Amino acid sequence: MTEPVELYGPAVGLVIAAVTAPVGVSGAVFLLPVQLSVFGVAGPAVTPTNLLFNVVAGPGALLRHHRAGLLYGPLTRRLVLGALPGVVVGAVVRVFAVPGATAFRLLVAGLLMPLGLWLIVRTARPSRRSRSSRPAPAGEPSPRALTGLALAVGVVGGIYGIGGGSLLGPVLVGRGMPVGRVAPAALAATFVTSVTGAAAFALLSLTGSGDVAPDWFLGTACGLGGLIGGYLGALLQPRLPETALRLLLGALATAFGALHAVQSLG
Repeated sequence: MTEPVELYGPAVGLVIAAVTAPVGVSGAVFLLPVQLSVFGVAGPAVTPTNLLFNVVAGPGALLRHHRAGLLYGPLTRRLVLGALPGVVVGAVVRVFAVPGATAFRLLVAGLLMPLGLWLIVRTARPSRRSRSSRPAPAGEPSPRALTGLALAVGVVGGIYGIGGGSLLGPVLVGRGMPVGRVAPAALAATFVTSVTGAAAFALLSLTGSGDVAPDWFLGTACGLGGLIGGYLGALLQPRLPETALRLLLGALATAFGALHAVQSLG
């Protein structure tokens, strides 16, 4: 396993992060099927490895957003404070409630397919609204709703190993908030919760049964590529065709979710 990781890990992380960072997604959501299918990581270890990828790769895009003055604000604070305790709960649930491969694949399918369909629908609807002159979508949720949403997504993200921001971003953009504001906040929430989640899994590995510690080598190798890819993705965000990129991400998420559903049923 060492040689494939050395050869392909950084490249995989770079490509994934460069494509997903412009819309505020860390890329770990797409790293998980690569772990299972290419690198042979199985069991609960895939989740903390995803979180480790976020920890290593996250500063790339965050550095670019910091230089652009987009990183700090009330939205970032609310998402971080809500998702942080949720990811710890999710880590505990992942280790003690859904450790089996079949259950985990079903969970992955149940998360990826709705997320993909959500991205596709929410991307396609503005063009229909512009043709029919419908009113714009409701704007930013209330502070309490933002915190509650971040808490719930943090739990799900802790189970899945995506830190939570990868789910928060599409939901908030779907509510009509601009990508330029949501993306830095979602990536910041992903980074902070991933640090906490990875640490929680490392501690749980000392008391729980099974392989629940991260694959340190794989997560770091992919994360180093993601560090560069995330910076490039954030740098290119204003120049990328946003609609086409969201549709592509939605299609990929839906396809990966369907694949996991078929594999779990088979």
